[in-house]
Amino acid sequence: MVKPSDQPIYQLKITLRGARPPIWRRVQVPSDITLAKLHKIIQLAMGWYNCHLHEFEVQGQTYGQPMPEYDLDVLNEQRIRLNQFVTGEKFKFSYLYDMGDGWDHEVLVEKIFAPDPDTRYPVCIKGKRACPPEDCGGVWGYADLLDILRDPNHSEHEAMLEWVGGPFDSEAFDLEEANRQLKRIR
Repeated sequence: MVKPSDQPIYQLKITLRGARPPIWRRVQVPSDITLAKLHKIIQLAMGWYNCHLHEFEVQGQTYGQPMPEYDLDVLNEQRIRLNQFVTGEKFKFSYLYDMGDGWDHEVLVEKIFAPDPDTRYPVCIKGKRACPPEDCGGVWGYADLLDILRDPNHSEHEAMLEWVGGPFDSEAFDLEEANRQLKRIR
């Protein structure tokens, strides 16, 4: 068991912007984690596969993994901790995953509280709806995909059903699985 931190805990609501109905996760994390670790938490809690570039935008400044070969003008996310910029509850910032599909997330600090010594952080406490499949074209492509999957007479129905790996329940969210994944975070 990891020794609990004395750092305050931030309860974050991570919402996929533009998704209707909303897709979101509520996670609790130590306030002293780096943005690099928060990236891993978001990936696992949402259900993404971490196979695309990402970046955070905080008060006009962009953070991510510096990659000179891609000419990304970002500050190193491993060098900044949440408690270096979060000013209190209701603080918001952005997380963008997959620059092509543009999965834009709002991260809202809902609550700040003392850690529970019986809780292992990070932890996901709630969520709504399935994570969209990777590479489906952003929120608009996802909406089109769901329309195709709902219509067995659509010309692309069988191909898209095979592409997503079989029946896809857009309303499903498995909290236990999200937390199993989060236990991988060190």
